[in-house]
Amino acid sequence: MSCKEWKDLTLGELCEIVIDYRGKTPLKLGSNWSTEGYRALSAKNIKTGKIVQEESIRFVDEVLYKKWMKDEISRGDIIITSEAPFGEVLYWDSDEKIVLSQRLFGLKIKREYLSKYIYYYMTSFLFQEQLKGRATGTTVVGLRQPELLKCRISVPSIKEQKRIAAILGALDDKIELNNKINKNLEEQASALFKHWFVDFEFPDANGKPYKSSGGAFKDSELGPIPSEWKVGVLENIGDIIGGGTPSKANNDYYTANGIPWITPKDVSLKKVKFISNGQTDITDLGYKSSSTKILPKGTVLFSSRAPIGYISIANNDLCTNQGFKSVVPMRGIGTAFIYLYLKRNVDVIESKASGSTFKEASGALMKSLDVIIPNQKILDQFNGICNELFQQQKTVEAETQTLEHLRHTLLPQLMCNNIKLNT
Repeated sequence: MSCKEWKDLTLGELCEIVIDYRGKTPLKLGSNWSTEGYRALSAKNIKTGKIVQEESIRFVDEVLYKKWMKDEISRGDIIITSEAPFGEVLYWDSDEKIVLSQRLFGLKIKREYLSKYIYYYMTSFLFQEQLKGRATGTTVVGLRQPELLKCRISVPSIKEQKRIAAILGALDDKIELNNKINKNLEEQASALFKHWFVDFEFPDANGKPYKSSGGAFKDSELGPIPSEWKVGVLENIGDIIGGGTPSKANNDYYTANGIPWITPKDVSLKKVKFISNGQTDITDLGYKSSSTKILPKGTVLFSSRAPIGYISIANNDLCTNQGFKSVVPMRGIGTAFIYLYLKRNVDVIESKASGSTFKEASGALMKSLDVIIPNQKILDQFNGICNELFQQQKTVEAETQTLEHLRHTLLPQLMCNNIKLNT
């Protein structure tokens, strides 16, 4: 089936029902939010293909749900954000009943079309560029419902829709599985850190849990600690290094293939634990013109402002902007110990940060953070275990990035039948 044989339809022609309850609030409906019940999603909870910031999701009770959702979201429906941000798309593949709260449209696709195919088309560059062209607003860019429904979608036969959705769905399933694997590995590493360095149940000389087996303790300013351990500060176990930004006015300072340069936005967008590069590199001239420093592989990158607490590990030599206070582990300490220590103490660091416009964790603050320092034998054992977990994560993460790139490459090609794949 050639691309010419596909139907060119508007989203409005494909939709049976458009659910638009953006003006509704509990107060307008004579009620209040609840502590449990039905989840109420807003635009900030939708990132293409997933639900995010789940801790911010509010709830409504059954009475309010029935008042709010005259038309319900069902399995196979499509949710799209209208602003802040606009154009994020989610395929609802669940029987859970939810409320569409702020800045969301719900789309029920006509039965003669495959909603999963329509969803994939809406995530493609072909559709997203149309959204950008129809968006309005200066301070907040958004989409009005009539403009959204004017966007056009190329639709093949139902057989072809199923073929395309099956190919892309298989990739998504593998990516989701990889993410679950890495989440499990991360939980294992975090649990081990707590078990050994908070609960003090690391293995003693006989391989038994230290504290439970009557291990010796001594008093310290942080409370009782194992007798062979000591209390210090973060700068005792790692060099804390800031970053810098070459002038954006000089194009000679930036390049597509130079010295990797990372910003907090890069960590947020890439959502990877092991980071190799950002959206742009800097040149040697750019490097020399700023206060940024080369950080070796294994450095732990910690965003120190706007927001505080993004954490990644340098996968190779790189540098950062001033939004980080990175920690280069000292010999014998290990990347894993620093990474998991910082991850566990994000709230502590944020509570001590200062600033008027936005909070920032200064270099002095980072250097002075209290830390219980284990003896070398225990550190070596811990790093040996965690290095293996981290290597597994790195391998899975690399595979996921390859799959995501393949999906991104295949999507527009499949949408116009430019390639043939067996399913």
